[in-house]
Amino acid sequence: MHAVVAEVWRGDFLESVHHGTVHAAGPDGETVLSVGEADRAMYPRSSNKPIQALGMVRAGLDLDGELLALACASHSGEPFHLDGVRSILKGAGLGTEALQCTAALPIGQAALHTYLADGGVPTPLTMNCSGKHAAMLATCVANGWDTAAYLDPRHPLQRALCETIEDLAGEKVAATGVDGCGAPLFAIGYRGLARAFAKLATGRHGSLERRVAQAMNTHPEYVGGTGRDVTRLMGAIPGSIAKDGAEGVYAMALPDGSSIALKIADGSTRARPVVMIAALRRLGIDIDVDATLTELATTPVLGHGEPVGAVRPAQILHT
Repeated sequence: MHAVVAEVWRGDFLESVHHGTVHAAGPDGETVLSVGEADRAMYPRSSNKPIQALGMVRAGLDLDGELLALACASHSGEPFHLDGVRSILKGAGLGTEALQCTAALPIGQAALHTYLADGGVPTPLTMNCSGKHAAMLATCVANGWDTAAYLDPRHPLQRALCETIEDLAGEKVAATGVDGCGAPLFAIGYRGLARAFAKLATGRHGSLERRVAQAMNTHPEYVGGTGRDVTRLMGAIPGSIAKDGAEGVYAMALPDGSSIALKIADGSTRARPVVMIAALRRLGIDIDVDATLTELATTPVLGHGEPVGAVRPAQILHT
């Protein structure tokens, strides 16, 4: 099902490998790179969020700019993220007590250290999915839907989001589960996920798709956080959209409609940007002209706190 997509080198010794699946398509949807089973369903996890955000906007969610980007986010829990979540809720006449996402600590290391030093404890607000949940609640308020049951897969909100995912992916949802935050989770294939991102990135001027994509690319720090690879990746390629997901998932689309969807089979995050950059090379992106992209092309392997090797893309991604 999966193939070796990344190698872990400690010095000149191959220590470990990561298996995975990668699908990359060109501007017209033609396959440029396919490793593993591109049509096999998987849970995109938080990589579904931009598509879900489009579903909410289609249903009447009145957000734009950084707050719409936050609806697409797995945020780091920095103060500006938390202020943004409060702003979304306030606009809907709600408080943070309405959030039903799992209580958690910030996922950004700097934000976490500061939060703990101030005596912080896990809360729904500081959970990385709170922007999505706040937007879900605001969508319910805009439609007069029940806010208490917004996580029920049978709720009008969740049915609308499922329909949007199927519309953009061009395929039926294969399974419905429960995400780490408690929201319904919809399974699609790698090809479908890449196709959905391409449709967002190439939305015509004035379309809702363009509205979501522009919010993400204009405010990438709201989608991820300071120093996060997903934030840096969008900042390095103007007009692009990218979203990381749990269990090693990553999806990206360029303004010309080229797109990538991948998953590291063991759920590792260290190989995820390495494989993404290798796929971008296959799409013709000159990685070497941008310092950020060059840095993301490998992940350091440390020995006694110093780099002694690297996680590198496997040969199958080069041929």
